[in-house]
Amino acid sequence: MLKEKVKELLEMGLEEDPSLFLIDFTVSPDNKIKVVIDGDAGVTVNDCIKISRAIEHNLDREEEDFSLEVASAGATAPMVMPRQYKKNIGRKLEVETSGSSFEGKLTQANDEYIVLEWKAREPKPVGKGKVTVQKREEIPFSDIKKAKVVLKF
Repeated sequence: MLKEKVKELLEMGLEEDPSLFLIDFTVSPDNKIKVVIDGDAGVTVNDCIKISRAIEHNLDREEEDFSLEVASAGATAPMVMPRQYKKNIGRKLEVETSGSSFEGKLTQANDEYIVLEWKAREPKPVGKGKVTVQKREEIPFSDIKKAKVVLKF
């Protein structure tokens, strides 16, 4: 019952800011509520507070005791929704498919696939030595096993 009530409040809270979307939502047997959100333009602490209040202020602790955690998807957390790729266009990604893995700049993302581009050194077609070539890979979401942003320090 608590889970349904929280889900309803969460959906109402997210409706107030269409740039935010749900990544994960759980309620443990001991009423620990965990919500993970992401946003088209990232997630601020205020966004987390806003969602937290939308839930907490509409539940009665006298009725049922609970703990609540609202967090943003971490920068190194694997992406799970096509919408997350769109906000990361221009960033370097590491993508695993069943047959191979790719690392490159995300240049395109739609509802069916992403496009990664990178430069690679390959042997010259004729003669000795290597030449730098531009590579491009179109990867359907159905083929992606794991994808995450590569952070540079």
